[in-house]
This record gives sequence, C-alpha cells and structure tokens, in this order.
Amino acid sequence: MTNPVCLSVDAMGGDHAPEAIIAGIDLFAIQANGKVSKILLHGQQQVLEPLLAKFPNAAKLCELRHTETYVAMTDKPSQAIRRARGSSMWNAVRAVKEGEANAAISAGNTGALMVLGKVLLGMVKNVHRPAIAASWPSPDGFSVVLDVGANVVCTAPQLVEFAILGEAFARIVHQKESPSVGLLNVGTEDVKGNDVVREADQMLRAAHLKLNYAGFVEGNHISMGRTDVVVTDGFTGNVAVKAAEGTAKLAAMVLKESLMSNWLYQLGALLSRGAFLKMKDKMDPKNSNGGLFLGLGGLVVKSHGSTDAEGFANALHVARRMSASNYMEVIQENLSAFADGQQEKTS
Repeated sequence: MTNPVCLSVDAMGGDHAPEAIIAGIDLFAIQANGKVSKILLHGQQQVLEPLLAKFPNAAKLCELRHTETYVAMTDKPSQAIRRARGSSMWNAVRAVKEGEANAAISAGNTGALMVLGKVLLGMVKNVHRPAIAASWPSPDGFSVVLDVGANVVCTAPQLVEFAILGEAFARIVHQKESPSVGLLNVGTEDVKGNDVVREADQMLRAAHLKLNYAGFVEGNHISMGRTDVVVTDGFTGNVAVKAAEGTAKLAAMVLKESLMSNWLYQLGALLSRGAFLKMKDKMDPKNSNGGLFLGLGGLVVKSHGSTDAEGFANALHVARRMSASNYMEVIQENLSAFADGQQEKTS
C-alpha cells in the first residue's frame, strides 16, 4: 500500500450517522489536501447517495459500497458478532484485512468494533488484548491515556504492553520525540496501589525497554501533562475520561451562567471573547476525537459515538497519520524484548 492512503469508513455507526459521518468526510476532504486517495464508504446506498449529493467534496473522495445491514449502538458485542457479517462495520474492517484500505474508522458500537477487529484482523505478536488509546488535552498539547474502555480488568504484563503501544501512538500522532510514560495510581509512592499496578511498575523498571518511564502518576497529573502517556486499566480509564468530560461541561455551564448574570460581567465576556474561544477550542472533545484500538493486527479507529462532523474529521486525520507511519515496526522491538524477558523468567 502506497501513500496517499485509502481509508475505510462505517457510514452507519454513531448517534448522528450517517449525516455527521458524510459531513465529516466532506470537511476532511478539504483539510487532507490530497493526502488520502480514496475513502471506501460502507452503508445503505439509498440513504447515502442523497447525502453525497449534498456534500460534493465527500462525493469526490468516496467509493460507495452498499451494505444493507448495520450494527446498532445498543447491540451487545455477543449479539453484534452473530449478525455482523456483511454489515457496514464488518465490511469496513474487512477492507483492511484484505489490503484494500490502510485503516477502518467507525463511530459505532465500541464493543462490537473491538470484537470484529479481533476476529478479522487478529492481534499483533506479543500483545494479548487490544487497548483503546484516547488523546487528552494538556498544557503542551495532548497526552495519551489508555486503556479507556476495552479491558475492565488487566494483568500487570498487559499494562506493560499498553505502555509500549501508547508510547508509539504518542510518538506518531502527537509527534513526541521521546514520550514520557506514567502508570496511573492513587499515589506516587512505591507502596501505593494494588498488587497489579505495583507489579507493572516493577516490570517496567526491570525490563530494560526503550521507554522513557517516569513511574507513578495520579489522576490530577493527567490534565496537567505530567507525562505524555498515562497507562491504566479500561475501567479506571473510562471513568476518568467520562468524569473529565462531565467536569468540562459543568465548568462551561457555570462560567456561562456567571457571565450572563449582570451587564458588567457580560461586557467583560465580550472583551475577553478571544480568550474564551481559545479555551473552548482547547477543551472541546471533538478536537481530540479518534481513539485507536492499539494491538490489533490492523488499524481501527473508534470515533466517539455522539461526535459531529468536525469530530469525525479529526478521527479521520488520526487514521491518516497512523496509516502513513511505521507504527507496527516501532512497537515490535519493545514488545519482543518484553516477551523474551517474561519467557526467561518462566523457563
């Protein structure tokens, strides 16, 4: 596969699909400026054709692949996998498996997308479970947090694998030259945390990996960018992300109510409009939309289900950057070194 890349999109997945998906592709087509040769668009032809007529930039970039069925947002993964064959999500991922596309993107059912990714693409050698990596606003740009929902319970070796995968993601997507990696804990002292977290810390220190490992970090360190990568289990990571999103929305509501409470504050808001817009842009989740299922044998990007056109366009940019990278080669050296070390301990 040569650059410019080809992307494969599930047009029917997401709370606002398919219009938000097509509008996002239309915006992305302008921004990408020829860096993507084609988008394979999977979904119901009778629904998508009128939308493509409405968004001409998307129409020029897309090759429509009709699929009558799609995976609903409410389907459980076990249900989805039984009826997923031939769906828009299935065909989007299958295009990566068959070498037609570099990456698949969907805003659909997260659990179903992870299962389909594992079934169709398999896992990278020496990785046991995929992890969802999310970008988190920080003072100097973005941090990477993983896992944010794929694995509720993790072992210590899996957390080490996540550290390796997340470090490569930060290096490629956020262009960090030597990303620092932290392990999320309830304190930074060696005695803090449960057995799994402490064991993972010991493994990361003893494995002699090519990682800039910085030790334990706490929850407040994520937003402050203490490290470029924060590693945790999917339960904790998902709660952290949702709590941060809720806090950001609350802060915006309180600020708006306060500024509108009297004319003097309104005047101050008008004078500070540029600063407020800059803050809004920094904190807006759609500007960091696009989580990657790290560890799969191919690239699969998960967009937030409720995203709008701008958010989906950003997910497409994540897929494009990863597709044009040597991500698989970057992770192999550390994964192999860690696997060899674990094998020596058990032999």
